[in-house]
Amino acid sequence: MFPNIVQAVQPVRAAGSSFAQGFRQLVASSRRSTRCMSSLTPAQQEMMNAEREAMAYDVLIVGAGPAGLAAAIKVKQLCETTGKNLSVCVVEKAPELGAHILSGNVFEPRALDELLPNWREDTDSPAPIHTKVHEDQFLILGKESSIGVPNFLLPSQLHNDGNYIISLSQLVRWMGEKAEALGVEIFPGFSASEVVYTADGGVKGIATRDVGIGKDGTPKSSFARGMELHGRQTIFSEGCRGSCSEEVMKKFDLRDGVQPQTYGIGIKEVWEVPEGTFREGFVQHTLGWPLQQGVFSKNFGGSFLYHMAPNHVLIGFVVGLDYENPYLSPYQEFQRWKHHPDVAKHLEGGQCVQYGARCLNEGGLHAIPKLAFPGGVLAGCSAGFLNSVKIKGSHTALKSGIVCAEEIFSALTATDDEPVADTYVLADDHVPQTVDSYQSAMENSWVYDELKEVRNCHQSFALGTLPGMIYTAASTFFLKGREPWTLPHSTPDSAATGMAADHKPIDYPKPDGVLSFDLLSNLARSGTNHEDQPSHLRIKDDLKEIPESVSLDVFGGPEQRFCPAKVYEYDDKGSLIINSQNCLHCKACSIKTPSEYINWTVPEGGGGPAYNLM
Repeated sequence: MFPNIVQAVQPVRAAGSSFAQGFRQLVASSRRSTRCMSSLTPAQQEMMNAEREAMAYDVLIVGAGPAGLAAAIKVKQLCETTGKNLSVCVVEKAPELGAHILSGNVFEPRALDELLPNWREDTDSPAPIHTKVHEDQFLILGKESSIGVPNFLLPSQLHNDGNYIISLSQLVRWMGEKAEALGVEIFPGFSASEVVYTADGGVKGIATRDVGIGKDGTPKSSFARGMELHGRQTIFSEGCRGSCSEEVMKKFDLRDGVQPQTYGIGIKEVWEVPEGTFREGFVQHTLGWPLQQGVFSKNFGGSFLYHMAPNHVLIGFVVGLDYENPYLSPYQEFQRWKHHPDVAKHLEGGQCVQYGARCLNEGGLHAIPKLAFPGGVLAGCSAGFLNSVKIKGSHTALKSGIVCAEEIFSALTATDDEPVADTYVLADDHVPQTVDSYQSAMENSWVYDELKEVRNCHQSFALGTLPGMIYTAASTFFLKGREPWTLPHSTPDSAATGMAADHKPIDYPKPDGVLSFDLLSNLARSGTNHEDQPSHLRIKDDLKEIPESVSLDVFGGPEQRFCPAKVYEYDDKGSLIINSQNCLHCKACSIKTPSEYINWTVPEGGGGPAYNLM
């Protein structure tokens, strides 16, 4: 469906022109030339199964988050300093960089200092990093009261001296500009829907999603076949629970010998507040009410509240998806938390301007998979480098991008193979390399040092909130990860859910429309959109009976409550309805549904939320 695209774009690339612009023009032309038919005819089947056109790069990066863009920038920096020439491509499913990025975010600049050491002095293209942390507060909440924990009693991981309050979506946008200035080709709006393999089973690259398919599965007039993008090395940096990353983990058995990953769902709002309410640089974290209502509560999670210039308050609630009560609603917990006096005063006179949600890895050191495999590597939250005690993962994601770029650059330039930057194609005898040095380089980096110190902390909360806090204090102040034991964790989050008969429904208060909101009203603030297309949320073929016979009958249909976008509901007859157009791409359904019955696949590129402040 992209006739002669490779031949057409090679001169454009060689001339240093805007390849992305030419690529999109050719795609648009191909879309306009496709005829629409009313049923799936043999001709349509042939069209939808036509061979894809392909383009090749030295380094292909899937996902334009902090890790992927750090890797892209670092490869090109190394090219400049060594005089080598490697081509780098980044493919991103969001319509523009940052539109699918959501994070707290108190940002630790350590890795950015390594990547772009002069970012503070850059006046031509200033970084969107302006609000220094000036005040730290940690509270343990009761229903109407709170106890403040003095900073000297908090582990160093919770101190934010030298950190900044930022929008990670804005930082990613800025990093994209830096990458393009170095010659990186970035394609937003193209979803990586499947991994492409060589004949001997190594990773060759990815294929983008076909576009222009209606909900009924038939091609529309806008139909265009997806494109294959090949790379000598492919970096998977899709973020937590990325679909291609999960595929390669299973194919190459990368999780063998490590604990199951455990996850949290982070739900966030951005508020604009008046001058009298705003406190620039103020940071607050809480434990306790409403998620933990007793010292032995096993619900893992807490809240964050950050004041970011010029007048924004970033608030959010993180709930560990290993909770037991199937009636728990992370969204409703978040909404009632805002009514606590120590929270509500920070929102007084303000208005909510953006809403979103995203899952995050919480398993830590013991849940990190093997990082390298034939033809590619895992980076950032695709691998799971988040520090759940520090409540930060952007700095570790950035560092992993830097490290994998360094090791891939060394591996690719150490061979006699001609760079794809010169030939535009993979060599016929291309054999995907396994860059094992990336694994050892990460293990010897400060990322692993940081994660080792807190390696048992998350698991300790399985004993209850108070025992978890005591263990975390002992670990962060004294043990520093040197304890000769490893606390066990053997069950996925989907298996942690208790039966509905063993738990009581939770009576959540109705939203007042001022501080708290009904979910669908809030969802409109995310800008999420999926045009006419088949559902990307699919029940696995061998688990078709699970929704009605297990999830609803045994567990009370927990997907109706844990989904932060009201994607899932059951009708009066007990049949599951999937409102995929609501999806925020948080990935919770692929994690928490009983037996993980949902297969989360990518929709057409450009769909999903439209964040600009997250």
